[in-house]
Amino acid sequence: MEDAHTTCLDIENAKGNAFFAVYDGHAGANVAKYCGEELYKKVVADPAFAKSDYKAAIKNGFLEMDRAMRHDPEYDHDSSGCTAITVLITDKNILYVGNAGDSRAVLGSDGAAIALSTDHKPVHKGESKRIRAAGGFVESGRVKGNLALSRALGDFEYKAREDLTPEDQMVTADPEIREHQLTDEDEFMVVACDGIWDCMSSQDVISFIRKGIADRIPLYTICEIIMDHCLASDAHSYFIGLDNMTMVIVAFLNGRTVDEWYDYISDRVDIRLGPVETFIPGPNGHEDPADALEKNDQ
Repeated sequence: MEDAHTTCLDIENAKGNAFFAVYDGHAGANVAKYCGEELYKKVVADPAFAKSDYKAAIKNGFLEMDRAMRHDPEYDHDSSGCTAITVLITDKNILYVGNAGDSRAVLGSDGAAIALSTDHKPVHKGESKRIRAAGGFVESGRVKGNLALSRALGDFEYKAREDLTPEDQMVTADPEIREHQLTDEDEFMVVACDGIWDCMSSQDVISFIRKGIADRIPLYTICEIIMDHCLASDAHSYFIGLDNMTMVIVAFLNGRTVDEWYDYISDRVDIRLGPVETFIPGPNGHEDPADALEKNDQ
């Protein structure tokens, strides 16, 4: 397992603020695990954080995390790297999403999937332009025919140009940052690696979670059902369903208790999934997860 994650409901030294993140590792787990332990600390420790300049703090935290690993003998020759999708929720109910790579954060707002991040792929115009300017190339949708994402922490072999800033390297840890003010329509958020998004669309994930909430299925069980669905039944799936999978669902209670939040969403959802206790993970990783529940209920 090369993934890591962070869940801080109440950040130490920053009370009232929460931090969630998923790190999808590749070529080893070292960088992902280290980021899972340390990146949020660097964001909070940045001087901009104390001034409520959260965008600057997130950017500086990402770049400082990368710089620290680059100068650490334990990591400077490590070939591994990781994506980073981070969400800071402030005490004013504002989301600040920092993203480097192709993991994803999606908001469930009254049943609609709202993207909180953009996947960083080498084929995207702005990304490929930076890659070429740094002396690289894109082949088969990959940086130098190898790396399938264009932003990451670690991966120092793609950051060797001493004449370039960290932001201008072939592969950069510079995060794309978005801000979103939460409203009463915003019900929950999903933060997950591409092992989920390669198998299900953002809207499919949001719709399925919402129906599960309406049936009062625990969020951790909904995560398990989705990951069971995305898990391939064999090794002949063109690598779909063979990746590591990590996902986090964050409920926005908006002043409600957990029970009231479940009731609130249940009242807004027309379709139910059926009793969760009858669910048995099926052998077919590509069947619809709701269908799997229905079949096992018969």
